[in-house]
Amino acid sequence: MQDQYQINALAKEESWRLFRIMGEFVEGFDVLSRVLPAVTVYGSARAKPGSWAYETASTLGAALAKTGYSVITGGGPGVMEAANQGAFEAGGQSVGLHIDIPLEQPSNRCTTLALKFHYFFVRKVMLVKYASAFVLFPGGFGTLDELFEISTLMHTQKLQPFPIILMGAQYWNGLLEWLRTDVVAHERLDAEALGLFTLVDSVEEALAVIQNF
Repeated sequence: MQDQYQINALAKEESWRLFRIMGEFVEGFDVLSRVLPAVTVYGSARAKPGSWAYETASTLGAALAKTGYSVITGGGPGVMEAANQGAFEAGGQSVGLHIDIPLEQPSNRCTTLALKFHYFFVRKVMLVKYASAFVLFPGGFGTLDELFEISTLMHTQKLQPFPIILMGAQYWNGLLEWLRTDVVAHERLDAEALGLFTLVDSVEEALAVIQNF
């Protein structure tokens, strides 16, 4: 009897979870469809003001805003805060899509529009769906996760090909070299898939790639 009660309670809980998931999708679709065109910027939450990544992300955010693009980030600190701040101070649309997890730092306040998500997979869809380009600064698991998910979606033609810009060649060269010399060499990936990535070291280069696409 107790087992059946637990099963029924779990089923009810799962049903309500579905409504919460739907609600996050509906709100995201409704709000973010108004911010086009947009560029999503990824990068480490640990980047500090004064560091190359932080200052370059801030400059990029301002440059994108002045060019007419909304800037979308994960809404956290570090690179995300810097890109949002640059766009915000330049008078542009600065969007933060924050994730509600215990270990994450609070959302940054450099946004003109902020949404909070409970589910990672919903947030990941929103970070991708309305972007015309993706700029990835050096980062950890989260940044790498986004890089390979976007790449997979484009490689499998589930997402229209848009620029995937890797900012900071020195940081990304090792990963690309491993993909070339191990993954591609052992026929686990087609060599042309690496053409999805563009390495840059400056805001001017990144902006040129986005505008020329």
